[in-house]
Amino acid sequence: MIARGDKELPEIPPKPKGQRGKMAKSDVHNLWERLKKYETAVLLFAKDSYVPFTNNRAERDLRMAKVKQKISGCFRRQRYAHAYCRISSYLQTMANKGVNPLVAIRLALVDEIPCADFNRGE
Repeated sequence: MIARGDKELPEIPPKPKGQRGKMAKSDVHNLWERLKKYETAVLLFAKDSYVPFTNNRAERDLRMAKVKQKISGCFRRQRYAHAYCRISSYLQTMANKGVNPLVAIRLALVDEIPCADFNRGE
């Protein structure tokens, strides 16, 4: 599939005389070269059902912690950062199971958490 793409690409215009450096490639050329270089990684989701199509979920999970850190400047203690991550992870897990976040918090406060991993205290 990628090999056919080489024939479909438009020509890169020649560099005008007297101009230094490389000619800028189009977005299409850059994308095709990146896909060609990382073909196995890009198409891994088609071969292995456990590989997600995108990594947006991981980025979203990290983004909230970074926003929290930016707003408050930092986490005052390492245990507060761990607590934030643990609570955030719990809420994300419950959301994936279809549980409303307010219900999940109520369940955690009355110690009726249906997920065994979160019943362990530190």
